[in-house]
Amino acid sequence: MVTPRVHCRRDVVAPAHFEMHAASRAVSGTFASPSRAFHASRGPPPRARFAPRASAGAGDVAGALFSTDKRPVILFDGVCNLCNGGVNLALDLDPPGKLRFAALQSDAGRALLARAGRDPSDISSIVLVEEHAAYVKSDAVLRIATYLENPALSAAAALGMVFPGALRDAVYDLVAANRYELLGLKDECRLGDDRFDDRFVADAPSE
Repeated sequence: MVTPRVHCRRDVVAPAHFEMHAASRAVSGTFASPSRAFHASRGPPPRARFAPRASAGAGDVAGALFSTDKRPVILFDGVCNLCNGGVNLALDLDPPGKLRFAALQSDAGRALLARAGRDPSDISSIVLVEEHAAYVKSDAVLRIATYLENPALSAAAALGMVFPGALRDAVYDLVAANRYELLGLKDECRLGDDRFDDRFVADAPSE
């Protein structure tokens, strides 16, 4: 199938260590074949670092996104190969479709970032936005693992919660700061996937 080829917003200002890459490029996605699903026993979920705080207009957008679909939304860096690989893995290990996805650079991603109390142009961290809570950095990764149908990941999430958040986030920040150097970038933005049309949110709903 042909993957949608849509450019990310060019007015996103990335943090200093991503600025050179993100200001000049946008990305497309690559797709892995669906793998066998495993039934998971979920570990204890991490605690939300903050509850979403609605800014002007952002609350309306988020309300519209969750009004008819309560599934959480994973906000990922659309220019990052490593991040897109994580999205592929989440799609493979979530056959029921419990999770949705939005590029941080998309209109929907920026609106959800604002609602979560973050700078709408901040692409430095993965964010998991639920209807009434939001998670960032290592907490987001661990929370996402509890939704996936893989017992090994659920066990790893439970084990990860044993470690202090500051230590987990230090490791996360190290990987995030070097993610473009590790696996590079793509030239177009992954805002959707024609195999999973209902799983991706690219545009903010009209008010």
